[in-house]
Amino acid sequence: MEERFGAVTIKGAPYTLLGKPLKVGDAAPDAGLTANDWSLVKLSDYAGKVRLINVVSSLDTGICDAQTHKFNEEATKLGKDVVVLTISADLPFAQKRWCGTSGLENVITLSDHQAMAFSDAYGVHLKERRTTSRAVFIVDKGGVVRYAEYVPEIASHPNYEAALAALRQAVA
Repeated sequence: MEERFGAVTIKGAPYTLLGKPLKVGDAAPDAGLTANDWSLVKLSDYAGKVRLINVVSSLDTGICDAQTHKFNEEATKLGKDVVVLTISADLPFAQKRWCGTSGLENVITLSDHQAMAFSDAYGVHLKERRTTSRAVFIVDKGGVVRYAEYVPEIASHPNYEAALAALRQAVA
């Protein structure tokens, strides 16, 4: 597995990401994740929809919470062909609790806590903390990556405008 030391920082300190980074034009890898009810969900279950894959370290942090709210609010305006998947290594219990208190109805939270298979496939596995690093991917209806952003500093927000512009273009 590819290791990328210094690919991400946390308050300036370098950390290692595992997995090869995806690029625009790559086929989006499939991966199994755990839903809030502990059932297995695959990314391919959402084939035929434009997917905004919102990767956060933990929904219990301010930036991750704000990021998920922002993407949910904007993406749901684009119609039923768009699905927002928020993925973290949080336990499904924590994700379910967050969903209940967030006021969001359209976001789908999925956990990568069991095998970190999504994190490894998408290059967002934060080795030293065994969690996910902040990233955003837009995958079109055909399963092709149309936008990939690996946020270099975990304590920073992603580029919302660029991600949403890519999302709008994928929907058009």
